[in-house]
Amino acid sequence: MSAAPAVGLGPGEVWEAPVASGPLDATVEVPGSKSLTNRYLVLAALAEAPVRIRGGLRSRDSALMIDALRALGVTVDDSGPEWLVTPAAIRGGTHIECGLAGTVMRFVPPLVLLAGTAGDMRPVTFDGDEGARVRPMGPLLDALRALGATVDDDGRGTLPFTLTPPASVPGEVVIDSSSSSQFVTALLLVAPRMPQGLTVRHVGETLPSLPHIDMTCETLRGAGIRVDQPDERTWIVHPGALRLTEVRVEPDLSNAGPFMAAALVAGGEVRIPGWPATTTQPGAYYPELLMHMGGECELAGDVMRVRGTGRLDGIEADLSPAGEITPTIAALCALASGASQLNGIGHLRGHETDRLAAIAAEVERLGGQCHAGDDSLKFAGYPPTDLHGAAMETYHDHRMATFAAIVGLRVPGVQVLHVGTTSKTMPDFPTMWRAMLGLSGDGTATDATAADVTGA
Repeated sequence: MSAAPAVGLGPGEVWEAPVASGPLDATVEVPGSKSLTNRYLVLAALAEAPVRIRGGLRSRDSALMIDALRALGVTVDDSGPEWLVTPAAIRGGTHIECGLAGTVMRFVPPLVLLAGTAGDMRPVTFDGDEGARVRPMGPLLDALRALGATVDDDGRGTLPFTLTPPASVPGEVVIDSSSSSQFVTALLLVAPRMPQGLTVRHVGETLPSLPHIDMTCETLRGAGIRVDQPDERTWIVHPGALRLTEVRVEPDLSNAGPFMAAALVAGGEVRIPGWPATTTQPGAYYPELLMHMGGECELAGDVMRVRGTGRLDGIEADLSPAGEITPTIAALCALASGASQLNGIGHLRGHETDRLAAIAAEVERLGGQCHAGDDSLKFAGYPPTDLHGAAMETYHDHRMATFAAIVGLRVPGVQVLHVGTTSKTMPDFPTMWRAMLGLSGDGTATDATAADVTGA
């Protein structure tokens, strides 16, 4: 069934999601990890000497981070395939544009504390896209106040706000990171440059996306910083010089997820080269989850091989450690023949959009059944032939765009509105997706028997 044309959209704003015509046979090289790229950029800005970053992700989020660091006085040369970050004293008296990048709106404000300790007391203003102005920031802003900064946010706890640095900062702070692990990471990243280091204590009931905090601690340790964790809610970062010199960014395993899921939906095999033997990325949870849903996953050297038959089983899973992979798993649940339930994901209501509400709305738009609870998604389980095409909204959320693309492999007539939002983390997604299916840029089949797909 074909979807009705979307009303009020100009040329190029509606992407016809291609349907898989047969089993896949593709090698997909995904670009570098957004999470690691932006962590390394911040640490490089605070290092004791210039840092060369190899394999960094070129995307809107990383571009916003680079612009933010430049505004604070750091020199970043990203003109070539390798980036060179030359540290400098953090300065005030500037404006930071965050876009929709959670890493920018959370990781950058604590850097302003360092301007004050260097004697620059000028305020820094922060703002972002309309969607960013509803994402939670209150706990981090409260922590910055506790560290001596003056924060003017008109009591909203969101963007926009103005941050005036203090002349000195204490060595300990408490924070409720129940709504985002990025609050803890933001404080940990700047901690080595504080005179006393920093002890961060989480006081909330839950702490989502722990692998992201583990990632932060490992990048700090890799830069020669001592990080202690006396219990699961406390991190002690000792002061010290950040020694990086050169880093290589791992492939983004979360962005690999949609291509891996495609093998289960269409059948056949998709290969992801460069898969790390050990990693703190949340995407490392994909193989286990995909195998529970009927796929086969095998790590051969550094190549993750994912095979599927087109059969999709329902699943019940706790995704609290890796919430960002929820839209991809949810797309498979929408196509599965059995009922599914995804738990521990209430914090996704505060991401680029309310992802729980968005997923439920889009599944129902396709004719399916999905209930969004406070902390879960429940899928009824039904024959995928009951689903029909529709113009699917992305809510300016890159992972909702890839959610729709996965569903479109099986359901004809799926249109993705504003697919360009994938540029947040994967600028060439539509081209890569077609290439995986053996399609040319204009949607026609190529002569290749196996597709090799390379991201920017």
